[in-house]
Amino acid sequence: MTRVKICGITRAEDALEVAHSGADAIGLVFYAKSPRHVTVVKARDLAEALPPFVTMVGLFVNADAGFVREVLANVPLDILQFHGDESPEYCEQFNRPYLKAIRVKVGVDLLQCASDFCRAKALLLDAHVDGIPGGTGTVFDWTLIPQKLPLPVILSGGLDAENVAAAIKQVRPYAVDVSSGVEASKEINTLKGIKDAAKIAAFINEVKRIDVQLSR
Repeated sequence: MTRVKICGITRAEDALEVAHSGADAIGLVFYAKSPRHVTVVKARDLAEALPPFVTMVGLFVNADAGFVREVLANVPLDILQFHGDESPEYCEQFNRPYLKAIRVKVGVDLLQCASDFCRAKALLLDAHVDGIPGGTGTVFDWTLIPQKLPLPVILSGGLDAENVAAAIKQVRPYAVDVSSGVEASKEINTLKGIKDAAKIAAFINEVKRIDVQLSR
């Protein structure tokens, strides 16, 4: 069964929609330069709105360690996601399960990344876009992913209801991660972070459909 994470949640109503649609996890972005950024206070409100059994992931980009600890002291995050140039030692200092995001392009050695971050729960593989650490809505070349990585793969980067089945069929990831692909608009900056209930449902239904197909 392919797990689903919906990232870039900014509103309580979207968090509830994601939970009720059957997603396994939500992502909260603690990166001030992101249009989907949430404050510590807002994140705490979102956490209080969530029903049980939905994993909360906190996304950080080259954050000061003190800031990460401040967030952890105020928001009940289950997993940390590091989307910058963090070292394994940095990621491990918080004594919390973590995901390491890798921006994939030709020349990036994913086997070496898996070795370097061997204590990560998974590698989150995203598209490499110069100057932007993530959330670009860009698909990367899935053939760059080795068939046998020693860590679970969370596939991200430009996924939506139209291509997620093909992605799962080719990559067979542990989980898929979507943000802009389930938003009300991919173009209008003011709507980034505003999720679309119909797109969320369509995305999750496609994941379930291809899972059933592949299990036969």
